[in-house]
Amino acid sequence: MTAPAPIPVPPPIFASGSEAPPAAVSRRWPYVLLLGGVGLLPALIAVTQLGRIHPDEVYQLLEPAWFRAHGYGVLAWEWRAGLRNWALPGLAAWVLRLADVLGLAHPVAYRALLAVPQAALHGWMLWAVYRFAERRAGPVGGLLSALTVGLYGPVLIFAGRTLSESLSAAFLVVAMEALDRTERLERAGLVGGLALGLAVVARYGSAVMVLAALVWLVAMRRWRVLAFACLGGLGVALGLGALDWATWGRPFHSFIAYVDFNILSGQAAKHFGAAPPSFYQWPFLTGLPVWVWAACPLGLSSLRRRLSISLPLFCGGAYLLVITATAHKEERFLYPGLVLLVLAAAPVMTAFILGRAHPPLRVGLGALVLASTLLTGHYYPPVDLRDDQFRAIVEATRDDNAHGLLIVNEGLWGAGGYFYIGKNIPWATCDWPQDANFQGAMRDARINRAVTFEGRALDELRAAGFRVVRQIGRETVLARD
Repeated sequence: MTAPAPIPVPPPIFASGSEAPPAAVSRRWPYVLLLGGVGLLPALIAVTQLGRIHPDEVYQLLEPAWFRAHGYGVLAWEWRAGLRNWALPGLAAWVLRLADVLGLAHPVAYRALLAVPQAALHGWMLWAVYRFAERRAGPVGGLLSALTVGLYGPVLIFAGRTLSESLSAAFLVVAMEALDRTERLERAGLVGGLALGLAVVARYGSAVMVLAALVWLVAMRRWRVLAFACLGGLGVALGLGALDWATWGRPFHSFIAYVDFNILSGQAAKHFGAAPPSFYQWPFLTGLPVWVWAACPLGLSSLRRRLSISLPLFCGGAYLLVITATAHKEERFLYPGLVLLVLAAAPVMTAFILGRAHPPLRVGLGALVLASTLLTGHYYPPVDLRDDQFRAIVEATRDDNAHGLLIVNEGLWGAGGYFYIGKNIPWATCDWPQDANFQGAMRDARINRAVTFEGRALDELRAAGFRVVRQIGRETVLARD
């Protein structure tokens, strides 16, 4: 009588990944193609949908890049006070110059060109998820984990957006996978350190997770990886210092100004508001798929065998604690931490599913996991993207006869800037017909295009000679001769 086959034990969410992975995948091209297709989804969504999660999506990257490429644009106060570095807007400006060379004059066209390097970064991130999970759940588990992260609702919404949180989170995932490796430690450390450094360049708030990663490496006594990670991060830091010196007049000016404004002086909370720790409670609970909570007991049960915690869980947890204690809070700040928590939990859940004996049960559990993963995008982030407004702005200004634009029921920082107008024409925003900007626009013959939200001020616009040209969602596009 043969002994029964052992029941597979799912790897812990707390494991450091110290065990060698199973046999490598012999043919990875189908995996690469599948992950590549999933990796393109956020960019496709962002480009076809337009809109913005937050004004920073436009005014901290797209608009300064437009300014550098064309010599005009709206520069937010951070770009006058020096709280930002020019790394990403500078690179985006070169892409916009390439768009001019290629003759891409439509805002959607050059926005799509800008999405190409971001889609490549997102694909790199998903490949890192695969490799991280493969070491814990095998090749199939790695693929399922990468699909789970790639189809995670907030990732589909954020990863194609030109927000610092979006870009920084991708670099952080790459760093988590590299620093978790147990082979070719020198290369792992260098890649991990470079990715951590780039995560900070994209978003200074991610420095919290860099410090957490260094603490984890010390606690795990991974001295060689730590040394080379510091070397890779030092290279990025020197590049940032040189860039700030060239653009702001002193090394690390933007980082110092950022720390002073957001941490030391408390000006961020004073200018943009403070909130209690409970502010993050609802977006945190709704932003995580329910299966993440189901993975926690599986991870806790492993503590008898491994008294260690995975790197993404440690960094994500530390980051969430810090932003909860920080006075100024915004829902989008949660995104990098949520992605790391999902990264930590995905291999645990996929290994558990693959360990079920009956294929129909595995398929059913997998479908439930993917459904709950996608569902989170309905709740997080809890904002109106105003995508119809951005499409209406593009539509209103495509005509060569468009010489000026008025946007009704929107403020300056909620609009799309010169980036989506695509030409150097006068434009203004207002809330009500009695506003000075509205009255001035009605008297200015150059303002011959208007976009208004949910029909606001339609009668006043018609009285000033405007006629309705098109309806785009909640937005009405008008023109006058």
